[in-house]
Amino acid sequence: PANLSPSLRADLKRFEQPDRSADILGVLAACVRHNKRVTLHLQCGKHELPLTVFPQEQLIHCPMNMVELMARYLAELRVIHVEGAWVHPPGATELLLVGKNPMLHPLGPFLWELAMRGARRELLPEIGGSVAYRLAPGLDTSRLPVRGALVTTLNRLRTQPANLRELSEWPGLGRERAVRLLNALYLQAGLIVSRAHREAFSES
Repeated sequence: PANLSPSLRADLKRFEQPDRSADILGVLAACVRHNKRVTLHLQCGKHELPLTVFPQEQLIHCPMNMVELMARYLAELRVIHVEGAWVHPPGATELLLVGKNPMLHPLGPFLWELAMRGARRELLPEIGGSVAYRLAPGLDTSRLPVRGALVTTLNRLRTQPANLRELSEWPGLGRERAVRLLNALYLQAGLIVSRAHREAFSES
């Protein structure tokens, strides 16, 4: 739509699919990267669900019960339309109600769950290719819903860069889980991507 910036429109075109829907993780990544407030109209079961994203405030506005959305529909959500936000960004008073207002939710946890359990099984294009990955030093992993092998993986990534092939061979991962983890870390601004590191070239 014309009310989206030309750069964001161009970015979103990469995630269009033949059935005229779009990959929600790619669309959300683009909106966060461009720092644009948008309303996504999602195919959610038999219904259309408007989800408004506020990257600057790190919030989403969702009229559906979030527990139900995450439990029943997360893996099948598709974007059918994107437009400028048609819900006003929350003011200072509303920000105090996050966690109490049933329609306002933190953006970060939603992005994490969508990356780890949603439909996308491939790397986002911004982090693909012959690259090495490392955990950003400022990321607070204690706030992430990780346990078991993922905790060990994150600790290891703090000091040991790895490409996707190597990461897939780490205990408890496999290729798909490694891809999902990298996407999730990227969307938390917690991933360092290096195309010059020696580990990047051993991927091919």
